[in-house]
Amino acid sequence: MSAESGTVRPEPAESGTVRPEPAESAEPGTVRPGGRTARVRAAVLRAAGDVLAEEGFAHLDLADVARRAEVGKTTVYRRWGSVAGLVADLLGDMAEQSLPRVDTGSVLGDLRANADLVRRTLADPRQGALFRAVIAAGACDARTAEALRRFYEVRVAEWAPCVEQGVARGELPVGTDAVGVVRAVSAPLYYGLLTTGVAPGAADADRAAAAAVAAAAAGVFVVAG
Repeated sequence: MSAESGTVRPEPAESGTVRPEPAESAEPGTVRPGGRTARVRAAVLRAAGDVLAEEGFAHLDLADVARRAEVGKTTVYRRWGSVAGLVADLLGDMAEQSLPRVDTGSVLGDLRANADLVRRTLADPRQGALFRAVIAAGACDARTAEALRRFYEVRVAEWAPCVEQGVARGELPVGTDAVGVVRAVSAPLYYGLLTTGVAPGAADADRAAAAAVAAAAAGVFVVAG
């Protein structure tokens, strides 16, 4: 997911059918990251993302996800426990898989790259729909809202250093709130998507980055003390 979210790396191709195998002694998801546990988790998270993108949070059902992922229902219920738990794990995985920030040598260049990553994520048919579903769910489900908050904390933290480097180079005033600037880049892109249903374009991304940098340079984001 984006500015702070960054574009999510293209998801790995589905590994094919995940057939039931002999049960492992430890809780699913806790051992053998390169073995069956990892394959099952990848298949389940992919299926959950598909349901969110295609049908929305209201239609996310653990039994249906298990069927789509071709794993046992018991495994899914034992590992994730609830729909909210599954969404939380999905967002955590997306945060880990998101593209890292880039270093262009200028704060404007960096934040333009950041904005473009957000734009590409929101314009992607699957990812854009998935984010709309999760954001809508977060408005009425506390655990989903917390998982979404953690997702964006990770992504903001990834990009905040580009603002800090801009301060160090003298492009922005000392005391500039790096987190606030990064959020200011992606905020209008998300707002536009949620209020119009239209994904942001390249010009929207460029304008969002330029506006955030101009405001930061004028001292809008300087934190006193």
